[in-house]
Amino acid sequence: MTERKPPGVAFESWVDKQIRDAEARGEFAGLAGAGRPLPDEAEAPYDELWWIRRKLAREGVSVLPPALALRKEAEDTLAAALTAPSEAAARRLVGALNTKIRDMMFAPPPGPPLGLKPYDLDTVGRQWRDHREHRDHRGRQE
Repeated sequence: MTERKPPGVAFESWVDKQIRDAEARGEFAGLAGAGRPLPDEAEAPYDELWWIRRKLAREGVSVLPPALALRKEAEDTLAAALTAPSEAAARRLVGALNTKIRDMMFAPPPGPPLGLKPYDLDTVGRQWRDHREHRDHRGRQE
């Protein structure tokens, strides 16, 4: 922590002295981003929440309404089910997804309508088998 500004010293000259002293001690050497230009945000409209958006992007946080998040999860789960190691594993994945979909269907909507209904496990099992056969068949031809 820096010392307090002495009385009678202009604020600007006191701050300048603090910066010069820190530079002399090498406290600004090796900072992240040193030597690189600042991001060009001069053309973008001013956003007072810029720091929150940057923090969320850096942390990889995505803020979606629950219904949209569940739709995205459904896409990812169906893709994972097709590449599951067994049909039973694919059925477990989709069964857990169906539970979440049913819970969302019977709860008051927190955002936009869900637009999903539970998936038929037999259909997913058949798709898994077809996908597996196609992949295995393609692998033997090469």
